[in-house]
Amino acid sequence: MASPEFSAAVASVAGLAPPDKPKGYQELLQQALSSGSTVEQKGENLVAYSDSLLSSSGLNVIAIRPLLTQLIASLSSAPAEVKVRVGSHLAESLETQVASFEEQDAAVRETLADGYEAEEDWTAAAKALQGIRLESTQRQVSDVAKVTTWVRIVRCFLEDDDTVSAETALNRIKNSNTAAQVLQSSPDLSLHYQLSQARILDSRRDFLNASAEYLNVSNSSQVDEQDRLSALSAAIRTAILAPAGPQRSRTLNKLYKDERSSETGDYSILENMFLDRLLAPAEVEAFAANLMPHQLAKTADGSTVLSKAVLEHNLIAVSRLYENISTEALALLLGLKDGKDDTAAEKAEDYAARMVEQGRLRAEIDQLAGVITFESVPGVELQGPARQLRAWDAGVLGLVEDVERCATAINEKYPVSQPSKPAC
Repeated sequence: MASPEFSAAVASVAGLAPPDKPKGYQELLQQALSSGSTVEQKGENLVAYSDSLLSSSGLNVIAIRPLLTQLIASLSSAPAEVKVRVGSHLAESLETQVASFEEQDAAVRETLADGYEAEEDWTAAAKALQGIRLESTQRQVSDVAKVTTWVRIVRCFLEDDDTVSAETALNRIKNSNTAAQVLQSSPDLSLHYQLSQARILDSRRDFLNASAEYLNVSNSSQVDEQDRLSALSAAIRTAILAPAGPQRSRTLNKLYKDERSSETGDYSILENMFLDRLLAPAEVEAFAANLMPHQLAKTADGSTVLSKAVLEHNLIAVSRLYENISTEALALLLGLKDGKDDTAAEKAEDYAARMVEQGRLRAEIDQLAGVITFESVPGVELQGPARQLRAWDAGVLGLVEDVERCATAINEKYPVSQPSKPAC
């Protein structure tokens, strides 16, 4: 509630003749900004001022607009508590007459969002921005302003991990015909858009595409070096969590060859995955300590995203070490069997069968014998009468190539000069 002194001043200005009211309200605003012993009291005085201004019978819309704009501008330097108190009250008061004050409504909602962001109430800030009329015939809103507002809404929702609402807001940018042009001409907006898209893809467990977006952000010259390294770390983590297969192998190859990867904390597990080495439980636990909650969520079969990714990777690693293996032995190597689980071999077989079916593993499974045969030589059929011959041919070809490389290396290091021919 406004202070008694300020309430009396408001009543005095309200009683002025219409020609004198604009000047009276300007002076009253200065009094409201300088009065109030506390931040809370100042906010209440400004609320009383806005109520009197909007309900004044002697002022028309044209006279109120500049006074309202002046009030909103004065809130930009006010404390967050005042922005939220006065801004929310003004936004609510303008709802019934927003057609007459669209410009002022947009300005007060942006100021209100600033206050909510300062108080880290991100969802409230996003909802305040969503109330802005970006498609209007009453005022001209540039394409850059529209995209900037949408991107800000997305970022606010992501701060509260509300990825569903963030994705809905992001789709407005994707569905806009002019947004692509704006993003191309504005590196900063494009960067925020890419990072927001990466975080949404990450939360949806679309880890391969999320890794690609994080990597793009890490390569941007518009980002600070430390932030670029953080984006690269996020790219590595999401790539590791992605389903094992050729696509992930290509992504790991790109990340492993990035010279900055050695500066990240996940370089060791990245290297082991890239080289198709079996991952130790201790290494996996250390990696899990830096993951977000959604990256440790359980899947439909009861396993976590991480444990499933590690199991599939280790299955690929086993296929590089063995030509064939029993499902019992495979279950032991994958850590599925602890001596009590009689269905471990079946689980190992199910994982292998699913990866074969999806084209992420080249192998054949003999369910009667309980044996999995892996493709030992790329391009050689897993079965058929010519398999052994083709494998032998591939081995001979590899041996010949090795001999040729050795001969070339020796010749380069110890060149043999040809004797000159005698002159005739």
